[in-house]
Amino acid sequence: MERGFRPIIRIAGVDVDGNLPLLFGLSEIKGVGYNLALGVTRVLGFNPNMRTGFLTDEEVKKIESVISSPDKYGLPAWLYNRRKDFTTGRNIHLVGNELIFYVKEDIEREKRIKSWRGIRHSIGLKVRGQRTRTTGRTGMTVGVRKKRQVQQQKKE
Repeated sequence: MERGFRPIIRIAGVDVDGNLPLLFGLSEIKGVGYNLALGVTRVLGFNPNMRTGFLTDEEVKKIESVISSPDKYGLPAWLYNRRKDFTTGRNIHLVGNELIFYVKEDIEREKRIKSWRGIRHSIGLKVRGQRTRTTGRTGMTVGVRKKRQVQQQKKE
C-alpha cells in the first residue's frame, strides 16, 4: 500500500493529528504516554519522528494491537497503567474509555469502604496531601471594594 498523507488518523478510537510526530501522536491517546509510545515504536521498528499521517492501515492495526496487549510484544510491566489489578491481580494496560471506567470504579470503591482517600473524594477536597488553606477554594468569591466606590455609595 502506498504511503499517502492523511491529515487525521484514527488510532484506538481517537482522532490523531497527522502532522504530529509519531511519538506525540500516540501520546494523544488516553492511557498512552511518552514512554509507552516510545516502546511501541521501538518494538514495531518505526521511526519515532515520522509524521503520524504517513501510517498505513496495516501499521495502525499493529500499533493498536501493541497498545491493547503490550505483554505479548515483550514490553516491561512498569510501562502498564494498571499493575496488579484489584479484581484480577494481573498486570493490564487500559486505553481510552476503559481507563476512565476503571478509575471511576476505583474512586467509588474507595468511597464505599470509607478510606481516607474515599472520604476526601466524597467531600470534594484534595486527595494527595496538598495544602488546602489557600488553594482549591470553591464557591463564590467575595471581591474587595475600592475606597472611592465605598465613599460614593456613602454620599448617595
